Amino acid sequence: MDNTVLQLKNVSITYRVGGETLSAVDDVSFSVHAGKTLALVGESGCGKSSIANAICRLLMQGNESVTGEILLDGQDVLPLSRREMEKLRADKIGMIFQNPLDSMNPVYTVGFQVAEPFLARGLKKKEIYPKVLDSFIQVQIPDAAERLNSFPHELSGGQQQRVMISMSAIRHPMLLVADEPTTALDVTIESQILELIKSLRYDDEEAGIVGKPSSVLLITHNFGAVAEIADTIAVMYAGQLVETGDVFQVFDSPLHPYTRLLIAALPRIRKSEGRLASIPGTVPRFMGTSFAGCRFASRCPKATDICSRHKPPLVESSAGHACACHRVGG
Repeated sequence: MDNTVLQLKNVSITYRVGGETLSAVDDVSFSVHAGKTLALVGESGCGKSSIANAICRLLMQGNESVTGEILLDGQDVLPLSRREMEKLRADKIGMIFQNPLDSMNPVYTVGFQVAEPFLARGLKKKEIYPKVLDSFIQVQIPDAAERLNSFPHELSGGQQQRVMISMSAIRHPMLLVADEPTTALDVTIESQILELIKSLRYDDEEAGIVGKPSSVLLITHNFGAVAEIADTIAVMYAGQLVETGDVFQVFDSPLHPYTRLLIAALPRIRKSEGRLASIPGTVPRFMGTSFAGCRFASRCPKATDICSRHKPPLVESSAGHACACHRVGG
């Protein structure tokens, strides 16, 4: 039985910028399975958020082009009308945005905003608000009953993010897209938020939100968050996938030079291990579609002449572990 919840097939995203075409995502394919978490990892500018917004059909600037297929529960979301997509988002997709304060309406209480989708369907307040209160309690919002009547700006950053999680969790979505959900949170709150997101995958009253298991697409540059909750990892660089695999495979035996450098840049427990590693340079922007080589070549310590001339394919080197590099193992 196929348990694939989300599948991207050869997805490319371009933007029109000053009369030119910016390649933000290039031929990306991956799958997220039921009850599992896939972490999409990479530096800022790699195209992660473009993918998240394309899945939810939130690329609305009018200057974008999306090709390929984005299958949610077997249905391609790209050809859907606006009304059909709104229904799909209401029924099957939850999204946690990077900045919760910017994602909530400042003139409505947070309790109303969590209840709003149900009120729009004609359900009564007396039916909905007990569920909203229970959801606030489950995501560990202090003084939950009082917070129902708070406005977004009256909450701390961690509380705002918990409200965002409540908005998604109360609907028990099939897919939860979490776009940098712990940015600007301190490490203690970050750990709590990650545990809450992790708990959404299980139909277990003690584990967290009760309902059918959700799959999670975690968008992050934080490998620490990945280690805590992910099952599989897809590493992106400049709009392309460079490595995919089980979380243990990628952490124990990273294949791509970019993945190795990202892991080497993780903070260490002991000061004796020296200064943190860094990756010189920044993620480049690729205008047009004429670039033929490896996009990481200009920053790669192992690059050779072939790297700048030919794009390496994403090839499986062992069961479930794939890498796009001309010098895998070299």
